[in-house]
Amino acid sequence: MMVGLKLEIEQGVMEGHKCFAAIYDFLMARAEKTFMRAIRSEVVGKARGRTLEIGCGTGASFPYYPDPSAVTATEPDPFMLQRARRRARLMGIPLTIIRARAELLPFPDSSFDTVISVFVFCSVQDVRRSLAEVRRVLRSHGELRFYEHVRYDHRWGALAQDAVTPLWQWLGGGCHPNRDTPRLLEEAGFRIVRLEVFKLDPPVPPLLFIRPQVLGVARPV
Repeated sequence: MMVGLKLEIEQGVMEGHKCFAAIYDFLMARAEKTFMRAIRSEVVGKARGRTLEIGCGTGASFPYYPDPSAVTATEPDPFMLQRARRRARLMGIPLTIIRARAELLPFPDSSFDTVISVFVFCSVQDVRRSLAEVRRVLRSHGELRFYEHVRYDHRWGALAQDAVTPLWQWLGGGCHPNRDTPRLLEEAGFRIVRLEVFKLDPPVPPLLFIRPQVLGVARPV
């Protein structure tokens, strides 16, 4: 049964975005050296118990875990995955990294105390299925800790995001700047117990399209 599940997972993962993976750390370098340090310390650094990170990308969150040995990280893109594994190896961080989609997590129900998501629900292929999977693998007392860019709460900003999404998605490894993640979380059966809204400066392209960002904690209802 597990062999069949593994095959289904491998067949379901994306082919990957080689060029985007190659430049991702460069694109994020300034952010990671500035405001993302505090964000990751808050979101990742407060993970407790058995922890799952979905969409770990190149592994930027790895150094922030208080107990890396309790962490399992997943990433569907093989080129991102390669870089994440290299980072963990070079830094001597003892966590488990596997290739899997958020839409099809290879874990039993109620497996984790904490799930971490940083810039993930914008780029998953099926956000509702991904959230259902996260809720499934979380224990009843568990929490989803997240940081995501989200849809504008006013008409013109949201229309601008809708207009740019096809091009943005093509350039940004499948990223959708217009997803209303807090609403989708509530629809998926989560109760948001903390939500802080940030707006990046300056409000000009390309930052304009991902300017609203949220840090939050949600628990299964």
